[in-house]
Amino acid sequence: MKFMPSTLPGVVIIEPDVYEDERGWFMESFNARKFEDGLQQLGLPIPDPFVQDNQSCSRKGVLRGLHYQIEPFAQGKLVSVTQGAVFDVAVDIRVQSPTFGQWFGLELSADNKKMLWIPAGFAHGFLALEDHTKFSYKTTNFYDQTSERSVLWCDEDLAIEWPDVRDYIINEKDQHAPVLRP
Repeated sequence: MKFMPSTLPGVVIIEPDVYEDERGWFMESFNARKFEDGLQQLGLPIPDPFVQDNQSCSRKGVLRGLHYQIEPFAQGKLVSVTQGAVFDVAVDIRVQSPTFGQWFGLELSADNKKMLWIPAGFAHGFLALEDHTKFSYKTTNFYDQTSERSVLWCDEDLAIEWPDVRDYIINEKDQHAPVLRP
């Protein structure tokens, strides 16, 4: 596995080793030892263990986010796509951070098999680029509805450059999320 820093300190791009032959391919999608070693080599802390795995399936144009949870249920997320493709976004919401309000986006797909580590302190969202996109993520804390928060996906101060798809499909809650800086 290759671990590469993104433009946001703490957010890491992970490229797994993929072994292909005439039968197809094989890859290790998660290995705790390699995950911890990869983060340590980048000078990053080891997160709490993963406690929950989640999956979603989305139509092209579905935009989910930007979501996060506050303490004591803040979550780190290891995200990947098993079918289709997304434009995945992390936004630094750590008020004291020098990169507060900055975002990083990357295409994750079943073809490129890239993953993204997003530590606690970041809002997260994605836009499905294909029908039947299956998105998977591991979290370092349990879902807690009372701790759930959102940032408006189209916050002008963030100026996220979402890919242009014909129509975005966004649920009511995400359409009315607050901006990061009121």
